[in-house]
Amino acid sequence: MTTPTIRNWSLCIALCFSSLIVWGSDKPNLIFFLSDDHRWDRMGNAGHPYLQTPTMDALAEKGTRFSNAMVTTSICAASRATLFTGLYERTHGFTFGTAPIRQTDLERSYPALLKNSGYRTGFVGKFGVSTPRGAAQELMFDVYQPLNRSPYIKTLSDGSQRHVSEIAGDRAIEFLDSQPKEQPFCLSISFNAAHAEDGDKRPAIGHYPWPEAVDGLYEDIPVTAPRLSDPAIYDAHPQFMKDSMNRARYFWRWDTDEKYRANLRAYYRMITGLDRVMGRVLERLETLGMSDNTVVVFSGDNGYYEGQRGFAGKWSHYEESLRVPLIVYDPRVPESQRGQVIDALSLNVDVAPTLLSYAGVAIPDRYQGRSLRSWVEGNHPSSWRTDSFAEHLMNNAQIPKWEGVRGQRFVYARYFEQDPPYEYLHDLRVDPDQLTNYVDHPDYVDTLEQMRARCDQLRDQYGGPYSLEAVLERKRRAAEAR
Repeated sequence: MTTPTIRNWSLCIALCFSSLIVWGSDKPNLIFFLSDDHRWDRMGNAGHPYLQTPTMDALAEKGTRFSNAMVTTSICAASRATLFTGLYERTHGFTFGTAPIRQTDLERSYPALLKNSGYRTGFVGKFGVSTPRGAAQELMFDVYQPLNRSPYIKTLSDGSQRHVSEIAGDRAIEFLDSQPKEQPFCLSISFNAAHAEDGDKRPAIGHYPWPEAVDGLYEDIPVTAPRLSDPAIYDAHPQFMKDSMNRARYFWRWDTDEKYRANLRAYYRMITGLDRVMGRVLERLETLGMSDNTVVVFSGDNGYYEGQRGFAGKWSHYEESLRVPLIVYDPRVPESQRGQVIDALSLNVDVAPTLLSYAGVAIPDRYQGRSLRSWVEGNHPSSWRTDSFAEHLMNNAQIPKWEGVRGQRFVYARYFEQDPPYEYLHDLRVDPDQLTNYVDHPDYVDTLEQMRARCDQLRDQYGGPYSLEAVLERKRRAAEAR
């Protein structure tokens, strides 16, 4: 079967620089695209050999791609709470199974602050977090249209069927079409794709139901075994990681050559499908004459293993789990700043302050990230971070809790509920694939102590040692308040 070609969906027009653009013009519009289960190297501009992502690529070629972007927690619920609130999980306290995000944190979320400052705010797609009753509509969004992924293929009122990614695009375009010309807007478009349909374990179409428009794509692409698939890599893990959900779900999707080929092609169709929807939205933005003053941000909510290391999913401390795509495109930036690739450590906690900085809204002191705008404009901010805290605190017996530090060279992770706690120390300079644990290596004694101390320092800065009792007590009080 011949692989169909994906058109650029008029981004060559949508990303053109008008001679009438005023550099630094006030109150730009904002669009934030968010994909799901999408790691940093799964786009053409990041070097993937055949994955077709023309919209993402065009944004990167005209904007700034942050090649070393990380999430602070690799799971959709906690990561999306971080994106909204500008806070680490340890601070905002939200993940699956906890109480909703605190009202006070929602009042300082980027959509709430933009709405209060006069922006028209919209949300379309996977919300992914719990809030106090009515908070999303009352505090955060003028237009709130959540979409769930079960099932991905929706039957519409006229009997036709449409993929939820395409429905998200339809509703985003409706928001743009109804936008008053005199008011700036912030539109958050949060895709369910490319998250698998966990309830349907049939190979390929059951796991990753793709939009009809990408039928047949990648069918003639040779799919080889995943990197890091040597069984010895999996075997080297401690038993608690072998018993984790990462391994259980591996047998759903990736454990045979047939499953792997079918599911990888289907997963990539999902990514290309959402890229196509992004192109539709940006094309309408151009048609409406708003593209010259609209800042576009694109990122993912967490990484994805795709069968590497003998794992599925995300949740743990490796690069495949934590690293995500991140692009900021500002059409007002001069020619010399287009197409930058910035390797400075950037985080999902930086997205909220970045959006606020473009809108000229004061960034709350409580925020724990920093605006990326200076990097986009060609400036190097002083005292930029050289490491970041990362964690996973969901109370699930199949997802081991951990906390750690990801630095420029060293990565430290502490799975603190194991007895005794199990530690990892990786040296990215000599072992970028993180295949060796240097915790017991005599040459790394001092480094290990430094990383342990840094982890404790950041942990305490963001909320202190984890307490399941405190999490359950907050959940109980929230339930009583309802």
